Amino acid sequence: MRLHWKPIVFCGAIAIFGYLSAKNPILAQSIRPSDLVPPSPISPEVPPQFLPPVDQLLKPTSPQIQPNLEIPDANNTFIVQEFQIIGSTVFSAEELTAAVKPFTNRPINFTELLQARAAIADLYIRNGYITSGAFIPPQETNNGKVTIQVVEGKLEEIQITGTTRLDPSYIRSRLEVATVAPLNRDRLLNALQLLQLDPLFTFVSSELKTGSQLGTSILAVKVDEANSFNVRASLDNYASPSVGQLSRQVEISDRNLLGLGDRIAATYGNTDGRNLYNLNYTLPVNPHHGTLSFVFSNTNSNVIDPDFKILDIYSNSTTYELTFRQPLIKTPAQEFALGLTASHSESFTTLLKLAIPLSEGSDDFGRTKLSTLRFFQDFTQRSSEDVLALRSQISLGLGGVLNSTVNLKSPDSSFVAWRGQLQYIRALATDTLLIVSGGLQFADRPLPAAEKFSLGGSQNGRGYRQDVLVGDSGMNVSLEARFPIARVPEIQGLLQLVPFIDLGSVWNSEGSASTGNNWILGTGLGLRWQMGDRITAKLDYGLPLISIRNNRQDNSIYFSLSYKLF
Repeated sequence: MRLHWKPIVFCGAIAIFGYLSAKNPILAQSIRPSDLVPPSPISPEVPPQFLPPVDQLLKPTSPQIQPNLEIPDANNTFIVQEFQIIGSTVFSAEELTAAVKPFTNRPINFTELLQARAAIADLYIRNGYITSGAFIPPQETNNGKVTIQVVEGKLEEIQITGTTRLDPSYIRSRLEVATVAPLNRDRLLNALQLLQLDPLFTFVSSELKTGSQLGTSILAVKVDEANSFNVRASLDNYASPSVGQLSRQVEISDRNLLGLGDRIAATYGNTDGRNLYNLNYTLPVNPHHGTLSFVFSNTNSNVIDPDFKILDIYSNSTTYELTFRQPLIKTPAQEFALGLTASHSESFTTLLKLAIPLSEGSDDFGRTKLSTLRFFQDFTQRSSEDVLALRSQISLGLGGVLNSTVNLKSPDSSFVAWRGQLQYIRALATDTLLIVSGGLQFADRPLPAAEKFSLGGSQNGRGYRQDVLVGDSGMNVSLEARFPIARVPEIQGLLQLVPFIDLGSVWNSEGSASTGNNWILGTGLGLRWQMGDRITAKLDYGLPLISIRNNRQDNSIYFSLSYKLF
């Protein structure tokens, strides 16, 4: 009789896995669901972007020249019963009448008539319409009515200098939106500040010049483009011990690939047991700062934990995402944007090269396919002293769309989950910051591994191993302060002392496995070294204040080093 070896190997593997887990329950926790899904590429830490000053953005504008008028004898007076103000599209008839009311129904001379005209011009200027004006056309004044002609300012041309690789239409289209007639200084300054905040530029200035016709202006804009090509390498110990904690990563990016303000970033990272490939491309699609983004990510991992290495546990995950994001409100001080992401991911796991379901939500062959729609809202508010960022996201699993995984019971590809995130940064003094951040997630049912809320590690649970707690729902709050202890101005060096505290909890929906002790609380002290935008180094020591049985943290020291090559 011929024996089939695959079922025998499979049963043997399960028996070994069960024996090791029973002998030491902590070992069962070595295989975390988040070990089997692709991690996000690590972004370098950058200083918070506070509101920039406007001093150099728009040079003072000379007042509009009014048509020359012959001034009659100042002793001649007349009574104006009504001013007819024509050419205004900004103010109501009531507002215009109120501005010239002091000059009606009483004897006035020609000098006071000019003051009435100036009152209309001042009304425009006080409200930011600095290139608008008014004049009195030739007319008879003996019928008790005087006409004042308003000339609302508009741009004749936008002149752009200083661009090298960037298409000038990127700048021109954004300024045209803000300079529709009548030209308003405040709208123009907002658009110029947004350009100053844009990482494509290091310097922006402008000047309004008199145009070829009355009421027209020429906007001359000068910019200095930033270096758009960057190569950054990083080293940290943030990864899960099951795939090797020491992580190396290289990112090559260009913020202006085709001269359209489009950004591309290619990332490769690895640990001793994991390889990560990530490609991200973002294209501006309209002058209102709307963008379309595409993301491809692939991760393949081998569990190298000595207790499980014999089982040859392997996972592979691929994700595709297409995102449209459109700000509805965008000023230098505030932004509110809506976005929609269509995501599809496929992953599988094997044990001794046999496909088996190790991660939650996979089918009988260890495969998980998820098609998801994510609707998100972003809100950012900044001033010269603080920055507040909020994000809300609803994720909807689309069931069997694109052959996604459908199981007899949850978890599978059908789910609804909401996640909220917050970050608040306050500048207490020069280089002294208070940072509050947090997250919250609710799910309507058990979730597949890739969608779960995780705690532990450098991001939201210092003092605990990476992803020490994982659940369908959860919350976390982190509080830290940064105090400068040394400065080296010659190299833009800054060393900061960082006390911190991290708190979090997870819980599962009915039908999921119990998380046991579901709270973490850690505190500690860290150091941050920043050298301009070239080098960032971080070192944190975390102390767990609540014991977790499966907290197999080899040590509570977290470090990272990021270096911008060019």
